[in-house]
Amino acid sequence: MASSPPSIEQTFDVDKLSYEIFSILESKFLFGYDDTKLFLPGSLPSTPTRSSNQSPSFRVRILSIDGGGRFSDALLAASALARLETTLRERSGDSMARISDFFDCAAGSGAGGVLASMLFARGPTGKSLFSAGEAFAILSKEINRNKGLFHGIFNWSSKSKKFRKMFNELTLKDAVKPLLVPCYDLATGAPFLFSRADAMENSSFNFKLSDVCEATYEESVEVRSVDARRKILAVGGGIAMGNPTAAAITHVLNNKKEFPLAGGVEDLLVVSLGSGEAEHGREKLAVPPSQADIVRIASEGVADVVDQAVAMAFGHSRSTNYIRIQASGSAMDRTDNHRRAVLGLTEKMLSQKNVESVLFRGKKISDKTNAEKLDYFAHELMKEHDRRRTNSGTDDSGTSHSSRYQQSKK
Repeated sequence: MASSPPSIEQTFDVDKLSYEIFSILESKFLFGYDDTKLFLPGSLPSTPTRSSNQSPSFRVRILSIDGGGRFSDALLAASALARLETTLRERSGDSMARISDFFDCAAGSGAGGVLASMLFARGPTGKSLFSAGEAFAILSKEINRNKGLFHGIFNWSSKSKKFRKMFNELTLKDAVKPLLVPCYDLATGAPFLFSRADAMENSSFNFKLSDVCEATYEESVEVRSVDARRKILAVGGGIAMGNPTAAAITHVLNNKKEFPLAGGVEDLLVVSLGSGEAEHGREKLAVPPSQADIVRIASEGVADVVDQAVAMAFGHSRSTNYIRIQASGSAMDRTDNHRRAVLGLTEKMLSQKNVESVLFRGKKISDKTNAEKLDYFAHELMKEHDRRRTNSGTDDSGTSHSSRYQQSKK
């Protein structure tokens, strides 16, 4: 007698099974994390699940900002963060709240590294040196001081002096939260990651923030640690690590001193800000393409690959734990240096629906605009903020995540 076909309940969910398998591979390849069981959502019978008293109370909040060599790259990210900051202020009832109050770790490359340093450097009051709104205002003011939007920070006159004036003697140790900024070190022929955690552990990894910004943004510069024991022959971070999201996630999952209970992607909230993708088909590139054209195209391709890999690693929790904000067709008249035109560009970016990766189904146009994504994630960040405030009886600003994270478990 022929056996009856298996019922729906008896069949495997192929997507879930594929995700379980992919998570094992991804945790090793992308994040360098060996305990693959911590990456699995526990949907398969063979996968052990955590008990309620083992699960972290808090999710680690990560901000990642792509690198780029154009002034607009930092401006677009600053615009998105200024909007997010305004929303968070309204929802928290704190008119002085800053982006750094709602994130536990920040990573930025190139122009994004400069912006991340501005938002996470410690100011005289103990809070971050700049709010997102202030950072956006500073960057937008530079438009009329240069010959158009696309001349960028690379063409700031005496930019090293500007960085020194902005950060004075502040070093990586002075960041209010863990900060990661990459560059490419010609001396070793490998990427180098400036890290607050490393600076805390070893003084030879502590650099002035002004030098960190030069290293991640400059075409070529030599920087030395504060104790002068370490020398970096730096090339811009956009070349080494245009999209630092994977590096930030790796840092959190392996940094057990500051994030002891972050076991996998389900314990994270990640906001990744792109630098804007040019519409190469509509732009007139140099024939043959210039070196700058080639570098930018390569950087955009690598950033997309990282985004896809991260989105795949988050799998079914991608829509709630990870968002990617990216602009497309951000090119505009290279001679247009009118501030209103640039502000209009940032509004256009926020109103776009960008292309996003879908688990095992390629890519599709997002259902939400960038602005709607930010508003949704503001809600998730506020839930996390309120959870910590309720648990600790105080607000979340000015206190390191690691101490609050550990205290909640005592």
